Amino acid sequence: MLNRLWLLFAQAVTILLAAWFILITLKPDWLAQTNITTIVDSVTLKENEDSSNLSPGSYHEAVKKSMPAVVNIFTSKNSNKPAGSKDKNKKLDRFNQFFFGDSPDSDPISSLGSGVLVSPEGVIITNHHVISDADEIEVALSDNRKFKAKVVGSDPETDIAVLKIDAKELPSPITLGKIDSVHVGDVVMAIGNPFGVGETVTSGIVSAMGRDHVGINTFENFIQTDAAINPGNSGGALIDTRGNLIGINTAIYSNNGGSMGIGFAIPINLVKQVMESIVKNGGVTRGWIGVEPKNLSPAQMDSAGLHSDSKAVLISGVLEGGPASQGGILPGDILLSINQVNIIDVKDLLNRIAQLSPGDKVTIEFYRKKVLLSTQVVIGKRPKQP
Repeated sequence: MLNRLWLLFAQAVTILLAAWFILITLKPDWLAQTNITTIVDSVTLKENEDSSNLSPGSYHEAVKKSMPAVVNIFTSKNSNKPAGSKDKNKKLDRFNQFFFGDSPDSDPISSLGSGVLVSPEGVIITNHHVISDADEIEVALSDNRKFKAKVVGSDPETDIAVLKIDAKELPSPITLGKIDSVHVGDVVMAIGNPFGVGETVTSGIVSAMGRDHVGINTFENFIQTDAAINPGNSGGALIDTRGNLIGINTAIYSNNGGSMGIGFAIPINLVKQVMESIVKNGGVTRGWIGVEPKNLSPAQMDSAGLHSDSKAVLISGVLEGGPASQGGILPGDILLSINQVNIIDVKDLLNRIAQLSPGDKVTIEFYRKKVLLSTQVVIGKRPKQP
């Protein structure tokens, strides 16, 4: 029986070898075609496998993570304008076009901007100028659902507003980044709804950090980026390559209302600070001493006996009965330091005082008629600004 099986195997092998020899001799192209087909099939399979991977340098995963949390905001504003406000409105249009990219010919009844969902409870961050004077606010999610939104609170001095929507099955909120991880030269992306075309992503780098003296807000500490920010991007997200929120897109420098490569975003640390204060207290509480400060001119520095590179602020006015007045500060005094930390300029003074809590005591050093003096001032609460 074993011998018979072995004989059958040997015959089968002999027949296969004979057939292979005949094909090589008479029809070699058949075997070549078979090999080519196999190679082509293999290459095609490899290409299909590669197509499932991301292109080198792609930020798709970061955008995929954060984009669902970026919302569109539609507002209806009161169109009633007081008589004689035409010239003022023209100036305001030019200001808005230059800093916010708003078109001076846009319909004031319907406004469009962006916002960022930051909590599962429906809390949304946007810009104050997006929702200011709005009669109604509507939020459109990435899945096209729309909800009426209410204003939890707003802070015009940093241009931050907090909204709230009541909705179920919301997208995952965006992850808040850390400002310490943001550096000049980092790749960033701006997400929003520019010109109303729909959710759009633009990319660029961080051009500068800590930009102030821009002239938009009272308290400024902007991230500057060349990622395209256009009308409708205001209130949208500036994210890093991990999809974390690092800023709220706010303003641009523009001669024509479009992006010119200089955009500004409010950094996440300031956004978080203001948001938490609004959610907890309904507004932002800042320190205040009741003075009208001015930067010193070179002539004033010279007459005060200060070096040209000295850092100081001239007090041109003091509110009677205010914290500074009660501390003995008078008009004409030159403030040098707060708690032994030198004052750089008016912006620095405002920011330093604003970060203090009402009731805090500070030591202020100042010059009065070239005499160095010191006094203690109890910080008051900054009044609501118009």
